[in-house]
Order: sequence, then structure tokens, then C-alpha cells
Amino acid sequence: MTRGPVLVTARGLTRVHGDGPTRVRALAGVDVAVRAGELVAVMGPSGSGKSTLLRLLGGLDIPTSGRVTVTGHDLSELGADARARIRRRTVGYVFQQLNLVPLLTAAENVALPLELDGMPAAAARAEALTALATLGVADVADTFPSALSGGRQQLVALARALVGPRQVVLADEPTGALDSVTGDEVVRVLRERVDAGAAGIVVTHDARLAAWADRTVFLRDGVVTDTAVAADPADLLLGTRRTSW
Repeated sequence: MTRGPVLVTARGLTRVHGDGPTRVRALAGVDVAVRAGELVAVMGPSGSGKSTLLRLLGGLDIPTSGRVTVTGHDLSELGADARARIRRRTVGYVFQQLNLVPLLTAAENVALPLELDGMPAAAARAEALTALATLGVADVADTFPSALSGGRQQLVALARALVGPRQVVLADEPTGALDSVTGDEVVRVLRERVDAGAAGIVVTHDARLAAWADRTVFLRDGVVTDTAVAADPADLLLGTRRTSW
């Protein structure tokens, strides 16, 4: 499909944690740009900076240097409240730890960002039920997270990320707790949202997921080491890649 405008940009992104002997450089000068209609997978070994990159792109953390722009908003110029508003309205985020609110039902968790942004409760619930149904878990709408399996909690978290008119979807290991059949369904839903005009960025160790992406960015020690088109899961499993940049 024809790509749309660039919705997410990172330029010279660096993130350093700590000082002195405890200083850790999580990212070092990373550049990334993702257009509407494009799904980008981010791969690399543990500790390579993948989750740090996602948190910075979602405005959940602030870079030590460099800039992040999301749908035309320079996040470095915004305070925490303004960044939170952009996440509620524009960015869907699937956390590796899921971050479901334990005292809310599945439907209430999915509806929460819509209600926080001012949507009436009844309308937010209707949107939440549609999102849950899309992922095949409408039956858990009134169930609390503690009563759900890890896989079903993951699907609820994904529904929360996709509910409403999200232009950007960020997902940290979205298939990590799922069997292969359910994982494939999750990737299909992500791909459909991106094809409908969202920009998607997915951190993953799963070559099957990366094969659905338009582009795969490889990180090591906080640096982009390669960018490739993932045409087939076997390409990544066998170590053969077609470089696109």
C-alpha cells in the first residue's frame, strides 16, 4: 500500500541511566522514522535498548539527548501531562508487563483511556466491547485481570492499545505470552490496523511476527546495526536478510 506521512521520528536519540561507575548507556544516537501504513519490528539481544526505545517513542521517558516527534508533536517540548494526553488520544501502548488495572474489569481497562479523555462511559464501553470482540475475547468483558490467563490478559492489553482512533501503536513483545495460533491472530490485527493508516512499532524476539513487518530494525548495545526487509520467517531464522537501507 502507499505509505502516508511520517508519524513517528527519532533523531540522535540517546538515553543514559545513572552516573559514574553505575552509568549505563541504553541508547546511543538512534535515528528512526515510521510512516502511516508502516509496521516496523525492532529486534536485538536482551539489553540492546529495544524497550528503552519504545518508552521514549511513547513519551513514557525523556531522552538524555536527541528528539522524538509523534504526529507533529515534539515530545521534548511537552510536560508530563501533555505527553499523557497525546498517549490517550494518539498512541496505543502494549506494555511487556501489561499494566492492567487490577480493580477494573477487562472492559473497564480497555475503556479507561477513552474515559480519561472525556468520552461518556457508555460510549467508551461500546468501543471497548468492539475492541475485545475483534481480538476474540468479548466473553471476558466483565472479568477482572486476576481471573484471566496470561494470554488473555495480553489480548485485553492489546485491545486497550487499539481502542479508539489511535494513529500510532507501540507494542513490547505483544505475542510473548501467547500460543502460536493466538499470536498469529494478534499480528494479523496489528497488521490490519497499520494497513488502515496507523504507524506500528513492535519490539519482539519472534521471527514470525517480524516477518509481518515492512522493515526490521536491529539494535545492539544501544545502536542500530542493521535495517532489513523481513520477507519470510526463515530469512531471520537462517540469518539471511535483504537490506532496505
